[in-house]
Amino acid sequence: METIKKSIDVEVTVNASVVKVWKYYTEPKHILNWNTASEDWHTTKSENDLKVGGKFLSRMEAKDGSFGFDFEGLYDEVKTNELIAYTLNDGRKAKIAFTSVNDSTIIDVVFEAENQNSTELQQNGWQAILNSFKNYTETN
Repeated sequence: METIKKSIDVEVTVNASVVKVWKYYTEPKHILNWNTASEDWHTTKSENDLKVGGKFLSRMEAKDGSFGFDFEGLYDEVKTNELIAYTLNDGRKAKIAFTSVNDSTIIDVVFEAENQNSTELQQNGWQAILNSFKNYTETN
């Protein structure tokens, strides 16, 4: 019997063009600056081969050195300025839609939950990362 995976949805509206949002969301030099859920964490390494079959990796670590992990997977679908879909190394799927509305961009992320942390914790963490992205993109 196959286990049904729960999907979690997070969203943010960024006051920037979809072209800028796409660039800041996908380029490693920018990912290093926003990919964090809280001030006590940071991304120390980012690699991104943004194409179908390409690999991405973000090394996320607690600033005190107490814990870290690699967030990595392979791209299933890439439509520039519109959509990114990927499969994480643990088999979970995620899809990110970029929608241009006037001078803003809505980013909608839907991802399959993992079993180690509560759904609420995962949703809050991914939302915090999106909020960090919004702040970074709007101020740079």
